[in-house]
Amino acid sequence: MERKNNLKEIVEFNKDFVESKEYEKYRTTKYPEKSMVILSCMDTRLTELLPKAMNLKNGDAKIIKNAGGLVIHPFGSAMRSILICVYEFDVKEVFIVGHYDCGVSTLNTTKIVEEMKEKGIEEKTLNILLNSGIDVKTWLHGFDCIEESVEQTVAKVKNHPLLPADVAVHGLIMNPETGKIDVVINGFDQLKNDL
Repeated sequence: MERKNNLKEIVEFNKDFVESKEYEKYRTTKYPEKSMVILSCMDTRLTELLPKAMNLKNGDAKIIKNAGGLVIHPFGSAMRSILICVYEFDVKEVFIVGHYDCGVSTLNTTKIVEEMKEKGIEEKTLNILLNSGIDVKTWLHGFDCIEESVEQTVAKVKNHPLLPADVAVHGLIMNPETGKIDVVINGFDQLKNDL
């Protein structure tokens, strides 16, 4: 079976895109117009749906995507990106957007580890990681409950020692079929309580 060559297709399309100046309708600055950053899941259903459902156009918000829309480590890349948005791009609101029917909540991490082995990752490597305190199965596991996951990520961001107290951190859950958004945490309510 011949492997699809996405790179070739992208480069060919891009040539026409640039030559026809299609980029002009997307011009904006690197500063988010709405002073907001969104951390959401990498789910393909949200690629266009999320911004449309939130009434965002190109340039309105910084968008960070990862598996599950989680902050796993307080000094990991997701939190680093949020802090850069706050300090470099004057972001005033952080939106943690989870979604129903998230694949991260149903990951079979045992199966993934077995697939790793089938693709050449040696048991020795997994054992070295485990002896270093990294259980790959636990590390890959996302969450069991989307509401709790959003609440925990909001708490990690809001309570981060480097996040200013005046930044609102919201927790939302989106339906990936309809785009309907449920508010789990209104960050402005937390700001009132903190003052």
